[in-house]
Amino acid sequence: MSEQSLDDLKVFVMVAREGNFTRAAAQLGVSPSAVSQTMRALEEKLGVRLLTRTTRSVTRTEAGEKLLREVAPLLDEITAHLSAVSDLRERPAGSVRITADEYAARYVLWPKLLPVIESYPEITVELITDYGLTDIVAERFDAGVRVGGIVASDMIAMPIAPAMRMVTVASPRYLARYSVPVKPQELTEHRCINLRLPTHGGLYAWEFDSPEGEFRVRVDGPLILNSVIQILDACVAGVGIAQLPDGLVKEHIENGKLQEVLPAWSEPFAGYHLYYPNRRQQTAAFKVVLNALREP
Repeated sequence: MSEQSLDDLKVFVMVAREGNFTRAAAQLGVSPSAVSQTMRALEEKLGVRLLTRTTRSVTRTEAGEKLLREVAPLLDEITAHLSAVSDLRERPAGSVRITADEYAARYVLWPKLLPVIESYPEITVELITDYGLTDIVAERFDAGVRVGGIVASDMIAMPIAPAMRMVTVASPRYLARYSVPVKPQELTEHRCINLRLPTHGGLYAWEFDSPEGEFRVRVDGPLILNSVIQILDACVAGVGIAQLPDGLVKEHIENGKLQEVLPAWSEPFAGYHLYYPNRRQQTAAFKVVLNALREP
């Protein structure tokens, strides 16, 4: 095979990742027919089919899977190096993609990212909220946010927020009607508000500490939501008991709208960390965001 152009390989990677010619064309800024022609030419030069096309979808063949797995990281690395070279100009520019859960995005990241957006008009920050443990390399994120500093060996973890607690709360109206639980196990007899996690669609199991160690309690109740903000609203309204980050409920506890229960079973743990690949070339734009998020 003759040396293949980077542009053709970029087209293949985009189609393989999007699973759709039209979406890939939109990302590349070309027509779907141009993408289709490039893919046919690439397959002819390689002498192997890379994609299986149907009227509704595009899937990767075994050869396509192998090529994507081996070529995509190299192209991402080349793009990062080219960005680093362009960063030698005066003002940082480019995009930075971050994935985080809803609470971290709103209360940890946003206050620190707002000055970046205002001070660096040529930097674009894309913030995607997700409660799942996202594979940031596969999903092409520059960084992710999760609680605690435990990450894979090929990642760097940087603290961006202080230690936190998950606190169990309810409205005074609810507690006056249903009584105050004195042990975590009693929550199984209460109306609790559950959080639906995207990973496997499971419900979040409430976590507690005891002299014997950590343990979890699976609760039940009249409402299941996939947003901690919605859970907070429902809890304040008296729907049931909830378990939420302390920073989210602090103001509501202080003004009497919520009351913490079971405080003896809630211990601080490592707060939010930003994690990112340790071997990826950092662009100037990413360095600006990194410095802004760093916990003082």
